[in-house]
Amino acid sequence: MLLVVEIAEITHFFTLPVQNAIGDPLAFVVALIFTTLLALVGAIFIGVFLSHRILSTTGFTPFEEEMLRMRADLREVKRDVAELRGRAETASDSDAEEDS
Repeated sequence: MLLVVEIAEITHFFTLPVQNAIGDPLAFVVALIFTTLLALVGAIFIGVFLSHRILSTTGFTPFEEEMLRMRADLREVKRDVAELRGRAETASDSDAEEDS
């Protein structure tokens, strides 16, 4: 809506009487109250939306669940590799002692 008004103003389809609005105190007060009300309503809607997003307990998305499963799998693989490395080191130590 604001884009249409701006284009209409640029093309001189109509012009807003800015001097009349500033000169007339009643029009200025009405415009100020109207703008304030619109700003308050917008702020309330944004606040409700943000508080809903923050406080909602929707849990994890499927992507996040898959990432958590992959993390658990990676920990398991690291544990297995550390176990195999420990076995290999003990086996090489015992082989070195037998050769001596």
